[in-house]
Amino acid sequence: MGGIFPAIIAPTARRVALAVALAAYGVNAIGGGASANDVPAPRADKLKVLTDYFDQEVSSGKLPGAVVLIQQHGSPVYLKCFGVRDVATGQPMTPDTIFALHSMTKPITSVAAMMLIDEGRLSLDDPVAKYIPAFANMKVGLEKTDAHGIPDVEFVPANRQITIMDLLRHTSEISYDYIGGPWVMKAYKAAHLFDGHFDNKEFAERIAKLPLARQPGTLWRYGHSTDVLGGVIEIITGETLYQFEKRRILDPLGMVHTKFVLDDDERALMAEALPSDTILIDGERERRAHPEWQSGGGGLVSTAVDYARFAQMILNGGELDGKRYLSPAAFKDMTTDHIGPGSGVDRDYFYFPGDGFGFGYGFAVRTDPGFAKPPPPGPIGELKWDGGSGTYFGVDPKLDMFYILMEQTQNERGKIRVAFKQMIADVFAP
Repeated sequence: MGGIFPAIIAPTARRVALAVALAAYGVNAIGGGASANDVPAPRADKLKVLTDYFDQEVSSGKLPGAVVLIQQHGSPVYLKCFGVRDVATGQPMTPDTIFALHSMTKPITSVAAMMLIDEGRLSLDDPVAKYIPAFANMKVGLEKTDAHGIPDVEFVPANRQITIMDLLRHTSEISYDYIGGPWVMKAYKAAHLFDGHFDNKEFAERIAKLPLARQPGTLWRYGHSTDVLGGVIEIITGETLYQFEKRRILDPLGMVHTKFVLDDDERALMAEALPSDTILIDGERERRAHPEWQSGGGGLVSTAVDYARFAQMILNGGELDGKRYLSPAAFKDMTTDHIGPGSGVDRDYFYFPGDGFGFGYGFAVRTDPGFAKPPPPGPIGELKWDGGSGTYFGVDPKLDMFYILMEQTQNERGKIRVAFKQMIADVFAP
């Protein structure tokens, strides 16, 4: 069950020990925005609750292992590795264990797109068809009931073009095959999107043949929008998505283990789900079966240490180590809620940002402090996102803090995500 550090030691000693350990893996102490005197410090008693919770998850056999990192004012205040990266080998979790990010890939791809917008090479108002002509004449499926009361679907022309903004804020009405009405799921499954070999260009062409689930811009609809965005990035830059992200984001940030396909010597570092976690195992098998597809919506793998560099850059407002990745204006636009009142965007059961959160471009944005109702309390403007493999991170500008949870579980991720967020709130409660 143990980790690399005692659960609770003196705050100053803990900070130094964690900073030294993280430095060995490439995470440096980086100055944040707010003064340490302005916000609450983490509570040792609540950090112990966090440790006890994950110890219990591992010892009960529900979770093979996890890595939890909390960093405030540019320095780690909590880093703990729980359990093993793979129950088959018994290798312990370490800070450099590699995890499939799944949808925690989306914020990185979204930042890549915003960099192109910053440079004037892409516009939020651009129709996707400008880059991928197959999206020019999209159809929309409208559910109806025939004269005999039998459900039916009518396909009508989209009332406007899908735009880059729609891809970024998930209002393109492109879906996933497990989301929406029966006709949506049936159409996506019948399309055999993952058959054979394909790259981002071919995948976007396949998506363009499918009807939209709603009229563009009317519903927050989770789906392959960010995958299509990855294809647009490739067309504009003339590079693969990984080449562009490696050159402009990953290498400058020092994210050496963040990639779509692992090198041979890195594979032993990969975290694996429990054998009983069949949904995630099947999803991972599908992802690994297509190394030629650089999925901007869910294909990256990374470590807690690597993702900490990205999270600190976001916490700093788009800058790290003197290098600016996003202009202040682009960063503000990206982290502003664009689907709130007056936007015309509805929400349904599959609104994954959850109660109290709107959505910007690639991040959920807190719009409710959560004191009287879900979600757990937190300051307005908090950013977060998670992945289907259980990965989860959040950035809290008011506390000058970010948190990262790396794990590989589909079975337990919903329960753990809710408990983890509440424990983070408790750690920094005054």
